[in-house]
Amino acid sequence: MEVLIINQAQVRELLTIKACMDVMAEALKTLTRGKAHMPLRSVMWLPDRIGALGMMPTYMTDPGIMGLKVISVFPGNEGTEYDSHQGSVILFDTEHGRPLAIVDASAITAIRTGAVSGVATGLLARKTACDLAILGSGTQAHAHLEAMLRVRPIRRIRVWSLPHERTLRFAERESKLHGMTVEPSGSAQEAVSGADIICTTTASPEPILFGEWIAEGAHINAVGACTPPTRELDTRAVVKSRLFVDLRASTLNEAGDFLIPKKEGAIRDDHILGEIGEILTGDVEGRRSEKEITLFKSLGLAVEDLASARHIYIKALEKGIGTSVELGGSRDGNA
Repeated sequence: MEVLIINQAQVRELLTIKACMDVMAEALKTLTRGKAHMPLRSVMWLPDRIGALGMMPTYMTDPGIMGLKVISVFPGNEGTEYDSHQGSVILFDTEHGRPLAIVDASAITAIRTGAVSGVATGLLARKTACDLAILGSGTQAHAHLEAMLRVRPIRRIRVWSLPHERTLRFAERESKLHGMTVEPSGSAQEAVSGADIICTTTASPEPILFGEWIAEGAHINAVGACTPPTRELDTRAVVKSRLFVDLRASTLNEAGDFLIPKKEGAIRDDHILGEIGEILTGDVEGRRSEKEITLFKSLGLAVEDLASARHIYIKALEKGIGTSVELGGSRDGNA
């Protein structure tokens, strides 16, 4: 039985941010309509919590497909030659349970995370939003810059991260790539001052964005923190924002940006106003005025990885891309 192996470079060839935003919108609507089954992720931490292995299974009834994402998360890889997220998405059919493809998860994670924030920004940011601030300078900073440029008429871009040398390198590289100036900022506060859109994409376990800095009418994509003890936003930032999430259950169990203010008594569960899929289906209202601050808390969902892997697999078959290998599963006649 043949299984298609699709590597990192091939994923990037087959899944653009623009195409992925369409795929993510459909996947999130599928989830909202109850046509996907997705247990909460299982995480195994290494000693001293230097890294973790995450396992994320899911099943979509429409289309009939199932899969598993297995990924290591090593925040200490920031600034090294290795991505902080490494692993694979394994795609199976639902007729016989055949493995169809093994797809690089690093590239999928980078692209689909930025794409989902692009969908959220398209729904929640002011139509005239043009001033973008990015906190962080890694893979997700790059993906979010590309996504934001797709959904809003961005005219000014500022970036901040630590150490400052990384900020300078990011600004220089992205300025050349996009043909517009990316301004390096000396502090997070300087970067976000007056910004219409703020993307937090850091590995910081403690707040790097404070409510007092956020301009009226801004939209925030909070992406970096993904465990109960960690957060990128302080309590005031969350309290003053209208909060939307990718999945309530995940937020209530995993999102320190939500759980810490809740533990402090500053918010309750009903501070979550809806999921992005519910806005897409018209079940929940998004932005109501030009002045309110909106916040999308992103944790990343297995259904997003599965939908991305399926899109990549179909495109790979169409274009003859990938490496087929024999991998068990068939009766050999002697069984």
